Amino acid sequence: MLAFRTARADDWPAIWSIMEPVARAGETYCWDMSMDEDAGRREWLPGASGPDPTLTVFVVVDSGTDRVVGTAQLHANRGGNGSHVSNASFLVAAEAGGRGIGRALAAHVMKEARAAGYSAMQFNAVVQTNERAVALWVSLGFAIVGTVPGAFVHPTAGPTGLHIMHRVL
Repeated sequence: MLAFRTARADDWPAIWSIMEPVARAGETYCWDMSMDEDAGRREWLPGASGPDPTLTVFVVVDSGTDRVVGTAQLHANRGGNGSHVSNASFLVAAEAGGRGIGRALAAHVMKEARAAGYSAMQFNAVVQTNERAVALWVSLGFAIVGTVPGAFVHPTAGPTGLHIMHRVL
């Protein structure tokens, strides 16, 4: 059974344990592969990277083990006249992959986005070679509205595209 909640300060070690291997692999996010924990905290947590009143971070807890197995950010994609469109980022612990946690977390975050008044969700940089993520988002109703060719340098595949994906909520 999975439980979703807003992240607390004491969740950071668990979030970092999920985030660090993703950053080191350099395959799915436009992050510095040598990112240290402080930079990770600034990237992921509200208030750590500056004031963004729209940023909320969620965690998903496996109630059987009481372990954080995933996390997501939700915030406005842009400010001002673009603030009705949300943006989100997702991380699932490697050992928890393939259990539907990403799909469940996405459903939770989209529900929260609708409740917060967002009318759509947009992803600005889904790495083209991240086929599992692309397939998940397409299965959840997202469309690839454009691809920026060569905008991401994958550590083994070389230059690849970044998809812009969008879905009305």
